[in-house]
Amino acid sequence: MDVPIEGGSDEAPWKKMSKEELDNQYSPSRWVVRLGAEEALTTYSQMGIEATQRARATQRSLLHVPYGDGEEEKLDIYFPEEASEALPFCVFIHGGNWQSGSKDTSAYMVNPLTAEGVAVVVVAYDIAPKGTLDKMVDQVTRSIAFVQKRYPCNRGIYVCGHSAGAHLAAMLLLANWTKHGVTPNLRGFFLVSGMYSLEPVVHTYQNALLLMTPEDARRNSPQWHLEAGLTLPMDPACPVLVIVGQHESPEFQRQSREFYQTLRRAGATASFEELHDVDHFEIVWKLTQKNYALTQIILKTIFQEP
Repeated sequence: MDVPIEGGSDEAPWKKMSKEELDNQYSPSRWVVRLGAEEALTTYSQMGIEATQRARATQRSLLHVPYGDGEEEKLDIYFPEEASEALPFCVFIHGGNWQSGSKDTSAYMVNPLTAEGVAVVVVAYDIAPKGTLDKMVDQVTRSIAFVQKRYPCNRGIYVCGHSAGAHLAAMLLLANWTKHGVTPNLRGFFLVSGMYSLEPVVHTYQNALLLMTPEDARRNSPQWHLEAGLTLPMDPACPVLVIVGQHESPEFQRQSREFYQTLRRAGATASFEELHDVDHFEIVWKLTQKNYALTQIILKTIFQEP
């Protein structure tokens, strides 16, 4: 989907909002259309639990593999039926407002992708209040370096993040891989329903556990870094797909569109997709379905189909 590339506005819309309206805009469960807020969260959680149980029961896997020394620095690797180290890997980074969620309930895409020959990695990281944004970004970066070092013959590493996980995935676009001793074979990013400028979050209820200062928010905002003129260190040919649901809040939709536009101005091979008739939670749990639009987008990108 083409979105016109516009110049930056003088003042972001969120700066004119009351605290109550900001909280509302950054509460995805308040924008679901088919279920109540609590029912939507329960359904989303249950779908993740069932998908992970199914994946662990049916797929070859390595579970709780440490990528660092920290208690939460572990990942799960699910393999397709045909054993090979020369596989494409899709790394999934879960959401949860940086303060909930788990790799142990996030194996949504495992069965549809492994059935097509893609290995899937689901990453854990320290959520708030134990983890800070800086720590989470570092952990996710090290998890990607780990996958590259462990599987150097991979046919590409593709990163998919949802919500807070999309923010963490976007921060990988800015990573300095030299200090990690490896340059990952990154071939694509799928940024699903993410937040890329964290300054508004500082002023919402979500910050009660995150304890972000405005400086923390800017340092961990890919939107801010690119607007400040930082050159993307990644290969500009690496596709970055920015994806948002039709039934998301106006702020979530704005953040996705503006980040897509900023990526284009920075020279990235970026595209934008608004998925029809899905909300913030359906957009990810439907990855359990082979014929779902986003599942097909991911597979076509990995296998470079038009």
